[in-house]
Amino acid sequence: MESAISQNPRYTHGAIALHWIIALLIIANYFLVWSAEDAPKAEEQRLVALHMATGITILLFSVLRVIWRITHPAPPHDETLKSWEVTLAKLVNRVFYFLIIAIPFSGWLMTSVFSAGKSINIYGLFNFPGLPFGKDEAAAGIVHEVHEVLAAIMLLLFIIHVAAALKHQFVDRNGTLGRMIPFLRR
Repeated sequence: MESAISQNPRYTHGAIALHWIIALLIIANYFLVWSAEDAPKAEEQRLVALHMATGITILLFSVLRVIWRITHPAPPHDETLKSWEVTLAKLVNRVFYFLIIAIPFSGWLMTSVFSAGKSINIYGLFNFPGLPFGKDEAAAGIVHEVHEVLAAIMLLLFIIHVAAALKHQFVDRNGTLGRMIPFLRR
């Protein structure tokens, strides 16, 4: 019997493209910030600047992704999924949408509060305006903690998301990955 995923359409090309662009940028941003932690000061500043530029890029693509999702609903879940799996998938999806906006926004807010609204250079191409705040290192520290907690939650959800997708693809064999990876058969 053919699974529902093989009968249902994939995500739209726009949703697939935005999913992978955002995912790869997020992965790159984790590596940038982790690499900056033990780097010499000049290298740390360069990596943090790239981290901030990538964060703003993620924020912009994420806003576009939310708009895309509102205007292009996701295909239905495979009918073979248990109700708890569908509920958990929907919950994780909503939390991801929150995090892909909240994490880069909190980084933008933190940078703005720490620098009194100084703009963020985006890969040497242009400056993205800072938020209009005065310098407040204590507030920046609080926002930094929020930023890190949200990033830790994102990392945990990412691991769960990948594990679930692999389980559905290779254990359940329901073609889940074919919905989001264009070259896989459904």
